[in-house]
Amino acid sequence: MNIRSADYLSGNINRKKNKMANFKITLLTFLFVSTTLLTFGQNSKIEIPAFNDKYSKYVQQLENGDLDIDYTDFRSSFLDSKQFSKKGKVYDSLKKEVFTAIKNKNYQGVLNLTKAMLSIDYTSMFGHKYLQQTYKILGDTVNKKKYHDIEFGLLNSLTGSGDGKSCETGWHVTQIEEEYFILSMLGAQLQTQSISTGGKNMCDKMVVKTEEGETKTYFFEANIIFEQERKLFEK
Repeated sequence: MNIRSADYLSGNINRKKNKMANFKITLLTFLFVSTTLLTFGQNSKIEIPAFNDKYSKYVQQLENGDLDIDYTDFRSSFLDSKQFSKKGKVYDSLKKEVFTAIKNKNYQGVLNLTKAMLSIDYTSMFGHKYLQQTYKILGDTVNKKKYHDIEFGLLNSLTGSGDGKSCETGWHVTQIEEEYFILSMLGAQLQTQSISTGGKNMCDKMVVKTEEGETKTYFFEANIIFEQERKLFEK
């Protein structure tokens, strides 16, 4: 066997290994999501994290119906909790499934999926939004109000942190997902995204097109996010 043939064979084997590895990851994600949905289909409850930290206590308090909390501190507490490391591909897969369930008017499916999402990240405004909207459709006014108020407690803690008009006065975000949620609530379509600085802030600068066809620019102060990325690179 010549060198070129050996290289080709080696490359072919590596490609097959990579495909197999990707298949295993996809299969594990699918099995995890399927198991999660089966569990939630049976008891339909949001799981309280068992870490007994500030974040876990906040989740327990909110699930008990005591909504008078510091939502800014709550959002930050998620980053400091061990629960934060559990957010990843499974959460993203559940999020995609929510849109499918909504399209098919599978309301029980939406309940199960959003509760599974909130069991991973209870600060998810996306999860609370579609959970409360589904409860409204189903006529459950108590739960509709509860999760609506939590959603807007989180939302107001974000929009009340600035005006989004400059990097110095940008909205303070703790996760990238919060930026896109705000844009969706504004009905804005992202055109370009770049990093900007202003004062002590590092920001995501979002140029968008509004529903009226106007071009606007919004700034999200993302110091916490950039600091998290810096720590990851240092590991």
